[in-house]
Amino acid sequence: MVLYAKDILEPEFLSMRPQTSLLEAAKLMADRHHGFVIVTSPEGRPIGIVTEWDILAKVVAVARNPGQVPLEELMTRSLVYVDANEGIDRVAEIMADKGVRRVLVEKDGKVLGVIRAQTIVRRMRDYIDSVSAQIARAQLPLF
Repeated sequence: MVLYAKDILEPEFLSMRPQTSLLEAAKLMADRHHGFVIVTSPEGRPIGIVTEWDILAKVVAVARNPGQVPLEELMTRSLVYVDANEGIDRVAEIMADKGVRRVLVEKDGKVLGVIRAQTIVRRMRDYIDSVSAQIARAQLPLF
């Protein structure tokens, strides 16, 4: 069974405008238990990402006021995209090569959702469990 990016993406993710304050974003991230927010242009196109790590390293650790920091000052502008028909193994390879824990999934130039590293790990674990069970059944005596 081959899994594709379109099979494991999360279609729901937080997105906000660049001028949104970190305080506002952090409150929504906490309410929804999200570790990141995608920053979007006025047209709704992703232009950056702000993660929990960005908040810790760029605001908390240097004692900045989160109400005074817009997302555009914190966001990482280099987003990583994968095609919806990319295999999960290739998605994992891209994430490892780029050193990212989240990728955007797109098809025909439209963002369909996000894949997080933990989702890949979970799905790989399920796949390994399934294969292990098949191997165990195959090794059982026939009579």
